[in-house]
Amino acid sequence: MENISKITLVNQPALNDWQRENLIQINEDNLYIYVPVDSKSLLKSIQKAARSIEKMGVKFAKLIGDLWNDDTQWAFALGFTCVDKLTSVEFTGDELSINALNDKLAVFGWARDLTNQTPTQLPPETLAKSAIDYITAQSPAYVSAKVISGEELDKQGWVGVYNVGKGSVNAPCVLELDFNPFKDDLAPVSACLVGKGITFDSGGYSIKSNAGMFNMKSDMGGAAVVAGALALAIRQGLNQRVKLILCCAENMISSHAYKLSDILTYKNGVTCEVANTDAEGRIVLADGLLLAAESKPEMIIDAATLTGASVMATGGDYSALFSLDQALAEQAKFAAKQVNEPIWQLPLEPWHQDKCPSEFADTANSRPIPGGGPGGASNAAGFLSRFVPNEGKGWLHFDLSAAYNGNSNGLWAAGATGLGIATIANLLIAKQMNND
Repeated sequence: MENISKITLVNQPALNDWQRENLIQINEDNLYIYVPVDSKSLLKSIQKAARSIEKMGVKFAKLIGDLWNDDTQWAFALGFTCVDKLTSVEFTGDELSINALNDKLAVFGWARDLTNQTPTQLPPETLAKSAIDYITAQSPAYVSAKVISGEELDKQGWVGVYNVGKGSVNAPCVLELDFNPFKDDLAPVSACLVGKGITFDSGGYSIKSNAGMFNMKSDMGGAAVVAGALALAIRQGLNQRVKLILCCAENMISSHAYKLSDILTYKNGVTCEVANTDAEGRIVLADGLLLAAESKPEMIIDAATLTGASVMATGGDYSALFSLDQALAEQAKFAAKQVNEPIWQLPLEPWHQDKCPSEFADTANSRPIPGGGPGGASNAAGFLSRFVPNEGKGWLHFDLSAAYNGNSNGLWAAGATGLGIATIANLLIAKQMNND
């Protein structure tokens, strides 16, 4: 079966033998995916078939035939690709479509591979450098970057990233990357993308169980998604100024680690009592959002593998969306629908800021109960809303429930999915088109 690589999509049975109703039909060196013309689950059926085909031992898939389009080919690519096969698909169609799909596959492959790397391979500063190198390669003339790391974070007041990461021997850092096609430091910033880059999350003193810690190399998935989204948008013709901010740290236990009941004072004056060292993502993202606000962008998007509560709410099939700007949330949902990425908007109101109370500070970072208590994902978003400008206008928060699978399933290989990249890239391009 390893030598079979030609894949044809059909809407009538390819064979008249016992296979005629099968999703996958095999005839010598040819594979057929049969999905009836009236199917209501075309893309999922194709992704499921692709996952099964990869498990047969196919090393490289070449899509042939007239029924493939951009959406069906991408569904196949998502199901077929996996560790060591992240770009092993040859697309069909006109040159424009093939190039666009290849660009998307390359970016997803990079972001997924980055997320799949081990904590030893990818400490915080290496994550920042990887993002710099990859995005610079997309447009060398228009990219600049600076990294603030270690004790310098504390000196400059980036208390969230510093405190979460100070317990590790691997220094925490903040990356601020500027894609500026105008080559003008005074050019307006159209958007800022902020990503959670926790390269390993032990939970700190609120330590995770062994099972809960096993997949925590993926806790930098938000950083990979926003970096990938910027890279993809550049490949798609982005000509607006966009900044990328990654908040990178390892959340470890040591004599120097931050502790429960510590109080952090952020640059905007908000004080935060640490009620749970395992709710560290929102602590670092607060710094990223404050740094983003300094550029006065029209739009701020943050993405993070932030809460187990969002996984419980969505089943891990959707990414959760939060916003205080409903018009922008509708744009995000439309952008996601255009690229067939499942997102689901969960509740967020201004009063969610008060859902993590503290007797000793303006807020706590969570509640000292399992999972942060009822509404944990909304409460986390409420915490973040304290650090965005304009009462949340122009801000979107993606809680990436579907960013990583610890085990393979009928649709996905084990590892990072890349979901969120295409939606955020689409938002950037759509905003550019509206501005033009």
